Amino acid sequence: MAIKATIYKAQVQITDLERHYYEPINLTIAKHPSETDERMMVRLLAFILNAHEHLQMTKGLSSDDEPDIWQVNLAGEIDLWIELGLPDEKRVRKASGRAKAVKVYTYGGGAADIWWQKNQNKLNRAKNLSVINLSPDSVGEMAQLVQRTMELQCTIDSGEVWLTDGQTSVTIVPGVLYPV
Repeated sequence: MAIKATIYKAQVQITDLERHYYEPINLTIAKHPSETDERMMVRLLAFILNAHEHLQMTKGLSSDDEPDIWQVNLAGEIDLWIELGLPDEKRVRKASGRAKAVKVYTYGGGAADIWWQKNQNKLNRAKNLSVINLSPDSVGEMAQLVQRTMELQCTIDSGEVWLTDGQTSVTIVPGVLYPV
């Protein structure tokens, strides 16, 4: 019998001073059995950083045809395709052809650096691509916030993200690898 996903609930009050987005979001997150707390929190952070009324989490690890997160407009066009981790460059190029914008959120320290060095020249041709790197320390600190039911506040300003559950606060400074 297959192991089922674990369900998490996240209620996040977003104050995004850069995009002027000030809304609460309520998410139900299905954590795949092979997904770590770190990856789940990177997925939550990517959702927060791109929050929009049409943004939605997909089947993620359970599907080869969908990203981790996407924004599909009312006409059925993919406005935003979000990948996490170290995706295959062919997958990113394919996404670049299908979506108006593609964002890759890398994490994992040295492995992310090696992935970018290996794929940078091939991905530089994608004009609708952004690659954002998250430090291992930030990702590890975010994982400390994981609970089955999370009530979080997030403030985004001047390229920094502050995420707190009221007890613990995490400062995240996403690094932009591309475009430079």
